[in-house]
Amino acid sequence: MAYFDHGASSWPKPGPVVDAVVRALTELGGNPGRGAYALALASSRAILEARRACATLLGVPDTRDLLFQSGCTAACNLMLKGSLRPGDRVVVGSMEHNAVARPLAHLARAGVEVVVVKADPTGLVDPADVEREVGAAPTRAVVCQHASNLTGTVQLIGDLADIAHEHGALMLVDGAQGAGHLDVDLASLAPDAYATSGHKGMLGPQGIGLLYLVPGLELEVQIEGGTGGGASDSLEMPAERPDRYEAGTANTPGIVGLGAAAALLKAEGATLRAAEAELVRRLHEGVLAIEGFRVLGPPPGVPRVPIVTVVHDTLDSDRIAYELDRAYGIAARAGLHCTPWAHETVGTLECGAVRFGVGWGNTAEQVDTVLSALRELAS
Repeated sequence: MAYFDHGASSWPKPGPVVDAVVRALTELGGNPGRGAYALALASSRAILEARRACATLLGVPDTRDLLFQSGCTAACNLMLKGSLRPGDRVVVGSMEHNAVARPLAHLARAGVEVVVVKADPTGLVDPADVEREVGAAPTRAVVCQHASNLTGTVQLIGDLADIAHEHGALMLVDGAQGAGHLDVDLASLAPDAYATSGHKGMLGPQGIGLLYLVPGLELEVQIEGGTGGGASDSLEMPAERPDRYEAGTANTPGIVGLGAAAALLKAEGATLRAAEAELVRRLHEGVLAIEGFRVLGPPPGVPRVPIVTVVHDTLDSDRIAYELDRAYGIAARAGLHCTPWAHETVGTLECGAVRFGVGWGNTAEQVDTVLSALRELAS
């Protein structure tokens, strides 16, 4: 199989990640933070080391500001529902994934005003449009993805953060497609909250994600229960990070695997990103040379995360993906990609599209196989 669905989940996982998960399952059986015996302490130390590795990769000075969550969706829900209240106003781009759009719809029903700024046809949210809306009325937060899971468009998060902060608003970012594929330094990017997946560009296991919170920003807790710190005789969640936001038994295998992935990306990330960019260039330019196909998002030469999403003039997207799988052994994702806002923005809500997510393990030969298959399907 030629696997081109890294936009959904990276696969196969790098050897060090697999080894770390196996080690957690076979050697770290103790419940972290719940005991003073050797096995529990070993689990706690492994989680501490993984948090440090993730913080180092993402440019987070204080590891306590980086929270482990069950995934980016959970992190986005905490980020949004924990910071927005009825009567608040939020400005959001039109390319957002349902991990943001659905929580915002829930909050809108509860009395939060949601103002959507439409992106341009390539999927880019213009900071000038955001500034105009933020300046129009008191605004609690600006929300925007770091990169699109449909078009690969990289948003100007630094500029949007400056605009938000100039108007006294928070900058909340869905970084599911950013971390790992982009060189992310949260200290300089300056979001107030940044949620990301552990299993996409970060190359970690499924079922684990991260949420960064700027010092001083406290969210309303969404899940309460046992923690590895604080007084167990109190019915209140502990005040300190990260315990306040990490109720319940930690996903030790997922966290340790993510820590190994972060260490790998810190050492080899620049090389991996360069390889991804070359494969994306090869695929993008190759698709454009096939009659009847077009590529969503920025034109060649404009930075994008490693996603190339295509639409054909007459061929059905679902049928293309079906034939790629059955006849050619190519795994690609067709449909609406859990982002109807984005499809509506770029004009593909009715027809959907076929997404090729490039990533770890893909080769130039596999890209050429995709191009050959698309030429045959279009002939």
